[in-house]
Amino acid sequence: MSLTRVQRAAQVAGRSMAGRNTPFIYNEWYVVALSREIDRELMARTVLDRQLVLFRKEDGTPVALDNRCGHRSFPLSRSALEGDTVVCGYHGLRYDENGQCVEVPSQCSCAGISIRSYPLHQQGPVVWIWMGEPEEADISKIPAMPMLEEGWVTSEDYMPLKASYVYLHENLLDLTHLSFLHAKTFGTPDYAKADFDTDIGDGRFLLKRYVVPTRLPPVWAKPTGLEGKDAARITTSDFVSPALHIVHAQFYDISLDESERPDQRIKTAHIPTPETGTSTHYFVVHGRNFALEENEVTDFMHEQLMAAFDEDVVGLEAQEELLAARHEDDDFFEISLSADAASVAMRRYLKRRAEDEAVVREAKKKPVSVKPAAASA
Repeated sequence: MSLTRVQRAAQVAGRSMAGRNTPFIYNEWYVVALSREIDRELMARTVLDRQLVLFRKEDGTPVALDNRCGHRSFPLSRSALEGDTVVCGYHGLRYDENGQCVEVPSQCSCAGISIRSYPLHQQGPVVWIWMGEPEEADISKIPAMPMLEEGWVTSEDYMPLKASYVYLHENLLDLTHLSFLHAKTFGTPDYAKADFDTDIGDGRFLLKRYVVPTRLPPVWAKPTGLEGKDAARITTSDFVSPALHIVHAQFYDISLDESERPDQRIKTAHIPTPETGTSTHYFVVHGRNFALEENEVTDFMHEQLMAAFDEDVVGLEAQEELLAARHEDDDFFEISLSADAASVAMRRYLKRRAEDEAVVREAKKKPVSVKPAAASA
C-alpha cells in the first residue's frame, strides 16, 4: 500500500508517542489494590511486570514482597502466612515483612538471604505502591483524590483490562467517544460537538468540555432531579499522573440563576496501574457531593457507571487485539484529530519519562571501569 503524505506524517508523529511497547515508568506511586482486597490471605498480583505477594500484618499494616523465595523461586503466594512472616511452601524459608529471611530450617544461618520489599501507603479505599528506587519513595508525592475529602460519598471497584494503560489515559482525555462508544449508557449525541478548552503543561494535561444545553442521561438526570430539563453538563478530564486520572463533572438547570442552582458535582478517579505492557489493573473511585445519605443513589450510580466503564474495557481490548496484529506493519498509521491535542501531548510526556528512566537504569547497570595502577619504576 502506498501511503499519502498525511499518512506518512502520522507515522512519524506516532513514533514520539507512548504506546503498548513503551517501557514502564517506575519512579511513580501506583495503586496496587483496593484496600479491601488485601487481608490475611496471601495474594498474588503483577505490577509493571513484577510479580508481587500482598498481605496484611496482624496489626493491619499492608505488606508487598517479591512473589518468590530467594532460594528456588517458589511463589510465596502459594506458601503460608504465619504471624507476620511468610513461610515458603517448598523448603520452609521464612521471610519477615521487610523481605529478610529469618529462618532456614535446613541450616543454622540465613545471613544474606533476602527478597525485595516495596513501600506501601493506604489512602482510604486504595493502597499505593512505589515500584521505583526505594530511597526516592516519598508519600507526600502521592496524588490527592478530592472525592475522599469530607462532604463526599464514594464507591469503588476494580476491572482487569487487557490493554495498555496508555490507551486508557488517552480514552479519558478525549471524551468525544461518549457520543458513540457510550451511546447506550451516559453518552449523548451532542457531546462530541460541544465546545472545549485544553490546558497542556509538563506532566499535567486537562480538557474541559461544555455541553450546554443538553438533556442528561439517566445516570446523571435521575439522582440530580434534572430529568426532562434543559441542563448544563460541564466536564473536566484531568491527567494528574501516570497512575491517576480524575474526571470532574457539574450539572445544573440552565433556567435557574447561579445563586439558585444546587451544587451537584461528581468526581471520578480512574486509576490505571500497568500489569504488563498490554494489560492493566483498572481501579475506579467515584464520588459525589449530593444525596450523601441515600444509599440507593450510590448503588444506582455505581451500577450505571460500571456498565459504562465496561464499554471502555470492551472497546480498548478490541483496539489492543488489532494493534497486536498490525502496529508493526510498514503501512500502519494513526491520524490525530484536533480533539487529540491533550492526549497526544500526554503520550509524548509518558514516552519521554519512560525513556529518560530507562537511560538512567541502563547507566547504573554498566560496571565502572578502573584503570590499572601504573607500574612503579
